[in-house]
Amino acid sequence: MRQAKLWRYAIPMESGVLLRDRRLTQREGLLLLLQENRRQGWGEIAPLPGFSSETLAQAQQACLAWIADWLTGRSPAESALPSAAFGISCACAELDGVLPNAASWQSAPLCYGDPDALLLQLQAQATPCAKMKVGLYEAARDGMQVSLLLDALPQLRLRLDANRSWTPEKARQFVRWLTPQQRMRIAFIEEPCRTPEESLRFAADCDLRIAWDETLREPGFTLRTQPGVAAVVIKPTLTGSIARVRQLIADARQLGLEAVVSSALESSLGLTQLARLACWLTPQSTPGLDTLSLMRQQLVRRWPGCDRPLQEQAQWTQIY
Repeated sequence: MRQAKLWRYAIPMESGVLLRDRRLTQREGLLLLLQENRRQGWGEIAPLPGFSSETLAQAQQACLAWIADWLTGRSPAESALPSAAFGISCACAELDGVLPNAASWQSAPLCYGDPDALLLQLQAQATPCAKMKVGLYEAARDGMQVSLLLDALPQLRLRLDANRSWTPEKARQFVRWLTPQQRMRIAFIEEPCRTPEESLRFAADCDLRIAWDETLREPGFTLRTQPGVAAVVIKPTLTGSIARVRQLIADARQLGLEAVVSSALESSLGLTQLARLACWLTPQSTPGLDTLSLMRQQLVRRWPGCDRPLQEQAQWTQIY
């Protein structure tokens, strides 16, 4: 016999979390629990404000429609809404025993907060890899910070994420702070400029590797080999079902591109599932899942080593 439950959650965020010029005070989403023959599967549906094409209300309606169909014994089609498709597919994968339990718990840490603590954390890694957000401040300031960090850790490979924030001139201002040797240690810069065309020219002019993130979700975009493009950063909540994610990873691998599984500010439940997904589908790439410290609570499942409290179920609002 099939059963399903759907809740809405809200997790308070740490102060100062900015998403495309908007301050995020709490992370909201849905929790889906599927049960059948004493088996169960959890899924998190959490559109990211400013990044997802759908709203939470739209995702909720899509989930309710899917649940109604699933309870009749059918296998409903994937939702057209990425967040709903991914969360539902995770619940189904757990229910059917498809999602392996092994996980990639080592994530590329975000460079923020106490610099001394960050250095100690990176020094403890055999092959240190970290991620830094750029483009929030002046390009020269970003360039100086990246240069100092690379000097402090000679073995560090650094991933940068600009979220399409730089004009071509600002991108060149950033690069002026880096030596040729330092540029070689930047694994890639995600979406450095405002358009893909500007980003490709930047990569060619400055001898830097770039990665597609937002561009992957542009209507009509087809992944192909392009000079300077080294990787794709896949955020499943913004991409779609596990099947869609697997296909995108396979396409990237066929083109010789690195595929990196990354978070879209999911709760600890979603992050633990992404860690399992990364271990399964991209075992050679360190995932980008270091976002739990931005939240004040965990949800359903704990991330290993994280001491944030687990939110009580009484705080959830039952939808179905």
